[in-house]
Parts: sequence; C-alpha cells; structure tokens
Amino acid sequence: MRSSFSCIYLYADESGDTGLTASPTKYFILSSLVVHETRWRDFLNDIVTFRRHLRATKGLKLREEIHAAPFITNPGALVRIRRNDRLDILKQCLDFLSNRSDIRICTVVVNKTTKQAGYDVFENAWQALIQRFDNTLRNRNYPGAFADQRGLVLPDNTDGGKLTTLLRKMRHYNPVPNNVAHQTVGAGYRNLALQSVIEDPFMKDSAHSFIHQLVDVVAYAARQLYEPNAYMRSKQGHNFYARLRPVLNAYANRAHPLHLVQL
Repeated sequence: MRSSFSCIYLYADESGDTGLTASPTKYFILSSLVVHETRWRDFLNDIVTFRRHLRATKGLKLREEIHAAPFITNPGALVRIRRNDRLDILKQCLDFLSNRSDIRICTVVVNKTTKQAGYDVFENAWQALIQRFDNTLRNRNYPGAFADQRGLVLPDNTDGGKLTTLLRKMRHYNPVPNNVAHQTVGAGYRNLALQSVIEDPFMKDSAHSFIHQLVDVVAYAARQLYEPNAYMRSKQGHNFYARLRPVLNAYANRAHPLHLVQL
C-alpha cells in the first residue's frame, strides 16, 4: 500500500530585475510564502476578511491589486488613497502575515553588483529557493509537522519555461557545496536531487491572486532592506521586513538574523 502524503504550496514573487548591465536595480529579490493544503482554505478566507477590512477603512476595493512598488511611487487610479494610507496598507499586510501560525516565509537576495558577466541571476535565485523548499519539506520542518510532505511551486508570472526546465533538471542533478555540517570530507559538491517538490511550476497572475499580492509586499519589503527609496527610508520602511520575524523560515539560513538567503 502506498503511503499518503500532504501537499504544501509555495507562492513566489520577485522584486527588481535579473539584468547585470544597465539595470536600475542592484539587487534581485525572490520571496516565497508556504501554506499547507489543509490550511489553504482558512488562509484564503482570512485574507478575504482582511481585504474587506481594507476596503472599509482605506477604500481599497477587493478587485484592485496590491502591487507594492507602484502602490507607493506610481499608484495610478489608487492615487485617490492618501500615500500615508497606502503605506499603512503595506504595513497591515505584513502584520497580517506575521500573526499567523500556519505559514512560513523565505527570501533569496542576489547582490548583482558582485556578480561576473554570465552569472544567471534568475537561475541561481530560483535554485537557492527551491533547494530550501525541498530541504525543509524532506525534514518535515514546516508548521504542523505533517508526515511525508510534498511541495508544489506556484510563481507569479515569470519566465515559466526557464523555471520549468530548472526544476526538472534539479530532480536529477542538484549540486550543493560540501560543508562540515554534512560531515563530508574535502571540497567539491554533493548531488542532492530534489525529493519532495512535485510537478512543474503552475504560473499565477497576481492580479487574480490575493496570496501573490501579499508575497509581492514581502518581496518589496525585503528590497527596501537593501536599496530603499527616499520615501520608504523617511518612513522607516527599510525596517518593515523585520515585522515578519515570527513567520520567517529559520531553516533557510540560521546565520542571518532575518534568515535571508544572500547570494
């Protein structure tokens, strides 16, 4: 008889671009949020309640997308909501997430200024995120300690073909540097092929996904740690990511106080 397994969904979104030359950003940010299948419906229902609260108190309609970067600097029709209120919406999004016990957040940060020509920002960031996802799954370290965990990747619109190719490759070849923690002698790499991430990535459009809109806010807050714009710095926005401390995946990087994976 086959053993049953439970599925954990990883929602991911990006901030910044992957270009190394003539790029307006120095960092590429890839953030993710995971939630177990048995908690997904409650999570979504709570988000809808939260969005209704924002509609009642801030005038943000449920059909209007929270896209953090333009939300602050180029809001378009949302200019009708005062800038301070738009900033408060972002803070409330982060606080809504930080008060949950059924999710975990992980962020990969690529410092593009230190990379040589030919470095693939997209592939390295996603490889690092998927590795952490798979490792946390196989060690059953997500909330609930469900046995035999499996994971499904649901990115916001990105280079789906490239991501699918990468994930398929990692199921067979996933080189990870040797280190003392794994009691491996000498330098070199181990092939830790993915064990717990199933299927190809399923692309989502954040305009139609409340969960992805929250992850977009997470990625934006992470980016403000490294290159805050003038307005966010004046409002202490470069400290917003720390509001997520209770739900950060500590297994991603125990050495960093905010468990950021820095490349």
